[in-house]
Amino acid sequence: MPVFEVLTGSALGSLLGMRHALEPDHLTAVSTLMTSAPGERSRVRAAMLGASWGVGHTLSLLVSGVVLIVLRAEMPARIADLFELFVAIMLVGLGVRAIVLAVRQGPVGPAHTHNHGPIVHSHPGATPHVHVGRWTLARRPLLVGAVHGLAGSGALTALVLATLTSTAARITYMTLFGFGSTVGMAALSGLLGWPLAKMGSNRSLARAMSVTVGCVSIALGIFWGYPLTSRLLSN
Repeated sequence: MPVFEVLTGSALGSLLGMRHALEPDHLTAVSTLMTSAPGERSRVRAAMLGASWGVGHTLSLLVSGVVLIVLRAEMPARIADLFELFVAIMLVGLGVRAIVLAVRQGPVGPAHTHNHGPIVHSHPGATPHVHVGRWTLARRPLLVGAVHGLAGSGALTALVLATLTSTAARITYMTLFGFGSTVGMAALSGLLGWPLAKMGSNRSLARAMSVTVGCVSIALGIFWGYPLTSRLLSN
């Protein structure tokens, strides 16, 4: 196994993964989740939400990428376009959800009742997570990240197949790429959580921000999805 190639690929994968987290569709998706979930308007919780996005992104990226690497195959263009269309549809859905929640929220947000084992309690805001024992998994950002990971797996696999010669180096690169994405999104979400927490005390401003981010998400989804839909229907 070429150690130098693995080390070089690992370092490059981590850096590119962190840059990858800054792409517009990723930022829009996570921002929409944060502004539409009042409980996530703090630095720590926002960072955990971003990390959950990164975990979902990494898992789907690795599963699909490893399959393609082992088969030494590239993802068919039509399937890649279909995954990208899923991202566009998801952005529109997240935007609509953010706007609807902002309109429905009262002075403290909608009340939600859920269970923590045998304990039942109620608190403001729609639930963004499920509880598994003592661990909390952010279900929605995990799923959103997984869809993004599927959409990007084809291009990333084609890149590593073309530039790296060993299977170990390719898988290591993709793993570290996913790790970098997770760290980058967690750090960025944590930074965004601070101003969102400050705005959260002003319900009118927080709701206006949710509507604005929702509109941006819908616009980006339509802009992203229209050419994909045309291409898929024409084939």
